[in-house]
Amino acid sequence: YSASGASVVAIDNKIEQAMDLVKSHLMYAVREEVEVLKEQIKELVERNSLLERENALLKSLSNSDQLSQLSA
Repeated sequence: YSASGASVVAIDNKIEQAMDLVKSHLMYAVREEVEVLKEQIKELVERNSLLERENALLKSLSNSDQLSQLSA
């Protein structure tokens, strides 16, 4: 019995090691993806800010007829 019990424990240990490996690979991949997404968010926020300033400038240079066409 002790031999089969030991093999069950050994199999459990191998499964646990494999799961730990999978978990560490997944965590690494997720961290990498999060960094990429953070960079994209930063770029989009900067681009949005630029476009908002550009929009405000264009509105300030427009006349009321041009502005009324925007809402149409």
